[in-house]
Amino acid sequence: MVSQPRIQQAPLDPAGVAEALKPFGQSRMLPPAAYTDPAVFGWEQGNFLGGGWTCVGFSAELANPGDQRAESVGDGGVFLTRDEDCSLHAFANFCRHRGHELLPCGASVQRPSVVCPYHSWTYNLDGSLGAAKGFKGTAGFEDSQWGLVELPVTEWHGLIFVDSSGTAGSLTDALSELDELVAPYEPERLVIKGRHTYDAASNWKVLTENYHECYHCPMIHPELCRVSPPKSGENYTAKGSWVGGWMDLRDGMATMSLDGRSGGVPLRGLDATGLRTVIYVNIFPNVLLSLHPDYVMTHRLTPLAADRTIIECTWAFAPEAVGRPDFDPAYAVEFWDITNRQDWGACESVQRGLTSARAVAGPLSPDEDAVYQFVTMVARGYLGQSAWDPDPRLAVAS
Repeated sequence: MVSQPRIQQAPLDPAGVAEALKPFGQSRMLPPAAYTDPAVFGWEQGNFLGGGWTCVGFSAELANPGDQRAESVGDGGVFLTRDEDCSLHAFANFCRHRGHELLPCGASVQRPSVVCPYHSWTYNLDGSLGAAKGFKGTAGFEDSQWGLVELPVTEWHGLIFVDSSGTAGSLTDALSELDELVAPYEPERLVIKGRHTYDAASNWKVLTENYHECYHCPMIHPELCRVSPPKSGENYTAKGSWVGGWMDLRDGMATMSLDGRSGGVPLRGLDATGLRTVIYVNIFPNVLLSLHPDYVMTHRLTPLAADRTIIECTWAFAPEAVGRPDFDPAYAVEFWDITNRQDWGACESVQRGLTSARAVAGPLSPDEDAVYQFVTMVARGYLGQSAWDPDPRLAVAS
């Protein structure tokens, strides 16, 4: 794959960013301003969160022809439709007449066409203009010139990704190695039966860095440590726009729940190893995908400010488990709701600490190698390299 065009560097001290790119064991975390400065967050909105492939939801939320949904992406919005042939489309979320949003972000409808709620311009589900009230027969007005602005969109294992920049290249290439790990879990086949939304007073990167290590687990996660040894597992040497690793279940534990028991059924595609491990993956920039023997948990991050992130957490189970009359997803949801809240509290404390005028970038422990992988991905992006380039070689402007 050809490397993507270089992007403008972030408004950070390059020397501080370079410290994060030193070899593991010698490096430092990103400069505190990377987590607290609104100017840096504004840069990230255009270059990370809205500058390449970003997850905007689940295929199951737009399963049928006529389904429409809007989501925020970076500093803008995306409008999604499923057309009559069940093809998925993504558009910039504005009407071509006067710019009104087609739907508010987070809203969804089911209609045979797209209707702007301001002046009732109407579009077909493929984005072409159907009718513009008052413009019929107007000299020089060509319907073909006023369709919605289409964006690249793709579906990957039941997740919808949109590239609002149109420059990020192939998501398939960027996730080719990860696909081999995720495919046996068949996330696209599973049924979402639990959903929580959290509002964390923390930078999105602090949340992701916390996800990538269990160095903190003995201190704040007693429930987790009872079912999974905090020093178990390893991290993958990932190429592309993802970082991740795996951890063991303790003997006698079937899954991540408060008592280690499962209320579902094992996922049908897993081998003996898959039934004894949990995989934790970050798909850059905004997905945390946790693959369990009997369910898949997905965190989708929507950063709103340097110090605020909305986290949508879902739990999906095998259809044969969900179909049982006695099925209850609480065994998984309750365990991770407790763990999530422990994590968000710690991350919010980190965020407050980083606002200190005396805060400096700290070192990484030997147990934080996945944090290092994530931090270096971000640092390379700050210095001008596309985070979606599967070639991780450092590209730094002189």
